[in-house]
Amino acid sequence: MLVGGALAGAAGCGSGGEPADQAVPTVGRPSDINPVPREQVADGGALRWGIDDFPLQWNRNHVDGNLPEVELVTDALMPAPFRSDERAVVTPDPDYVTDAALTSTRPRQVVTLTLNPKARWSDGTPITWADYEAQWKALDGRGDGRRVASTTGYRDIKSVAKGRDDHQVVITFARPFADWRSLFTPLYPKGTNADPKAFDRSWLNALPVTAGPFKFGAFDPAARTVTIVRDPAWWGPPAKLDRIVFRAMPVGALPGAFAAGELDIADVGASAPAYSKAKNAPDARVRQAAGPDFRHFTFNGESPILSDPAVRRAVAMGIDRAAIARSDLAGLDWPGQVLDNHFFMPSQRGYRSNAGEIGRHDPAAARRLLEEAGWRLPAQAGGPALAAPKVRQKNGRPLRLTFLIPAGLQLGRSEGELAQAMLKEIGIELVLREVPGEDFFAKYVIPGDYDIAPFSYIGTPYPLSSSQGLYSDGVRAPGGRKHWNANLGRIGGAAIDAAIRKASRELDPAEARALVNRADALIWRQVNVLPLYQRPQNVAVRSGLANAGARGFHDLRYADIGFTR
Repeated sequence: MLVGGALAGAAGCGSGGEPADQAVPTVGRPSDINPVPREQVADGGALRWGIDDFPLQWNRNHVDGNLPEVELVTDALMPAPFRSDERAVVTPDPDYVTDAALTSTRPRQVVTLTLNPKARWSDGTPITWADYEAQWKALDGRGDGRRVASTTGYRDIKSVAKGRDDHQVVITFARPFADWRSLFTPLYPKGTNADPKAFDRSWLNALPVTAGPFKFGAFDPAARTVTIVRDPAWWGPPAKLDRIVFRAMPVGALPGAFAAGELDIADVGASAPAYSKAKNAPDARVRQAAGPDFRHFTFNGESPILSDPAVRRAVAMGIDRAAIARSDLAGLDWPGQVLDNHFFMPSQRGYRSNAGEIGRHDPAAARRLLEEAGWRLPAQAGGPALAAPKVRQKNGRPLRLTFLIPAGLQLGRSEGELAQAMLKEIGIELVLREVPGEDFFAKYVIPGDYDIAPFSYIGTPYPLSSSQGLYSDGVRAPGGRKHWNANLGRIGGAAIDAAIRKASRELDPAEARALVNRADALIWRQVNVLPLYQRPQNVAVRSGLANAGARGFHDLRYADIGFTR
């Protein structure tokens, strides 16, 4: 859910009778980074940061650079006009933008950004409106061969122009776009976006130009490390650390490397053994926060059995989501609260439960739905059907589903076994199907060769613009077959599209949140993605590390990261 603002503004009741946002439920801490004032952080030192991939493409706007590891490193190096707090409330970052305003809504939406005149690229070039114009032209979807990660929002812009001087950007939209604050994060220099060749190749194995408290230091492919160093030309408060060394290794090796003293910070994931190993290491803390991502089951609407919405609803009601959450999170010291929204996390303003009856574990209601849809328990020889569940049939066909599991992922197998036992109670046989982990998405989920698949979606502070593609209807190609793009469940509809489109064009934050929730209620009825729970971030750190850890939606200030005195 690249997956989440304009939607995170002031609370309120939307017009048209929408209820006000619900109080934010308790789901653990929204952020856990050991906040310490800069004056209490020591000057100097190196931070060893574990990551689980050694990227080649460092242009985050390129499809190959749209990776969490690239984001983690470049957040210390590249400009972003806005910052998010722990509740996903977004405000201008004064290091780059001193003022941001919606200066017109009619006849067109106009946004004016006033840039910090001190902001410069590492080659000495000022950051100006021209950098914004070049990035818009690169990402607006004009189809010039660039392999862009997303055109969302950029394709709605009519023009990007110079304001009163080079440090003012005037952005005029052809169509209203509610999540306008999500754009230009990160911002790349105009040279990167000048032509498709530069866009695709100039950041391959290179970080040629930066504009942050740190600058590029070195790559070491043999050691799989990326080193960034304090930039003396940075116009803001200087970085506390001398350098940060990001070291890549397999995700399963990170907890052990941390426990052995080889790393100072590493995400240890949602594994209870890894959590325990890191927690019990010398001079260690595991910081926990409500992550911007959620675990779910995706249903394939093009599979023969699940093409019927009634069957999908029955399956959803036959699954005890709370029990699965408790099982998945056992040993992690984290509350197993179910998630009842596809767009907002419980730690975000705007969260509301829209699940209704579909989100409740109700085997009796699930059995009734299946009966009404024509799926009946076979009669026993010599008498009526017994109370003990049998596999339901329709026209001689058994009600048998496949549950796709990546090989070696115990979490997925455990979820499958629990769902298998639950669905047996309503007469559904769930068959666990294990496939190679590297093929899980590429050969099975994306092509649609599955019935139910468990995985996670990663969110941002912009819940609609980052996830609307997951639920949008497919585009029908010549010959009648639909192309679903990011919608891996292949379940949509005109009503959902209309609701999403209306929400994405609403510029009033409270009304936009209300409209997002209307769209969410429609998605629940269709049962595309069955949310389970908001996942915790578990980040192991040395006990003296300040201003870093499990950030949730909170954007880190890399200049303030360091060790306490």
